[in-house]
Amino acid sequence: MLQRLVQLLPPRVRDVLRRIPLLVAFYRWLRRGKLTRERYVFAALAVLAIAIGLATSTDSRGLAPSGALVLIVLGGGLLLRVRSLVALLGVVVAVTAYNAWQDVAAIGPGMVATLSITAVLALSLARTRQKLGVQGLRGDSMLLELRDRLQRQGEMPELPDGWGTQVVLLQAGGSSFGGDFVVSSYEGDSLEVALVDVSGKGTDAGTRALMLSGAFGGLLGSVQPDHFLPACNAYLQRQRWDEGFVTAVHVVVDLTTGEYTVESAGHPPAVQFDAGSGAWQVSSAKGVVLGVVPDLKCVPEHGTLRPGDALLLYTDGLVESPGSDLDAGIDRLLGEAERLVPQGFGRGARELVETMAAARDDDCALVVIWRI
Repeated sequence: MLQRLVQLLPPRVRDVLRRIPLLVAFYRWLRRGKLTRERYVFAALAVLAIAIGLATSTDSRGLAPSGALVLIVLGGGLLLRVRSLVALLGVVVAVTAYNAWQDVAAIGPGMVATLSITAVLALSLARTRQKLGVQGLRGDSMLLELRDRLQRQGEMPELPDGWGTQVVLLQAGGSSFGGDFVVSSYEGDSLEVALVDVSGKGTDAGTRALMLSGAFGGLLGSVQPDHFLPACNAYLQRQRWDEGFVTAVHVVVDLTTGEYTVESAGHPPAVQFDAGSGAWQVSSAKGVVLGVVPDLKCVPEHGTLRPGDALLLYTDGLVESPGSDLDAGIDRLLGEAERLVPQGFGRGARELVETMAAARDDDCALVVIWRI
């Protein structure tokens, strides 16, 4: 294929190429297959770069697209490995030097600076892709697939008539990734929900959250409800992470009777709305953060959701602020949550999160479960 491309060039152009030792060496290198699967991509980009250079050197009206060399370098950064990209940059440098020797007006300091900056960016991109072991934009698409999987896993299952749920996740800085995630399971008449908060925010905590969401999602519904948090704690103990910590709140609701159990591992307390009295009751469930002690002991709380009642689970991003008390943050959350009652828990949940998160730069999450 490479020989065919060369034969398509005009004889005069082939004679000029044969006089450039560097290009001859590259041609022989390609024919020996040193670049294996990339050799054809490399060959195509190299031929384009040479064609652009020759067109620029013979152009007298300023119509040759000399700036297209920048696109050649960017294409190499997206499609080639570092070694192949370095070879392509050598071709571009040779073409640029040839044009400069021909005193082409388009090759000036500005063009050289642009090509140099583009080359640095392309090398950085190629190194990153080579570490990931993917080509082109596949690394970005894989990351997007992981994000979508995390978001789908956080979606609540469809519940029977008489029940409603709403999940709102708001990551710091508008990022697609964060340290807060939700996993849920619905089997028979039992609904299990776990809201997890990985320390840190935004993409700093996103990688750990991605890994834990799969692990915790697999445990939820697979172990007895009272063993879920201890199993999560044992998993984290085996990981031996040195950075950060993980908190979680786990709720099991019987959708027939409305009875529920809340367990907490260092997480802000859940809150129940009692429609009969119109009051919000803070849960007394408590426990140590996950992954700190080998034997996790949680003090659960039991309650019942009657028609009109609701249960709120949230992360500390909604209630904690530097220099302020946690109880004050919870009081403010409950004050804002009063607006949920008249307009409905589902419609006002996102507005509640956005209001509480407006003055904070942290990941925020809210889960609302209510009985109609």
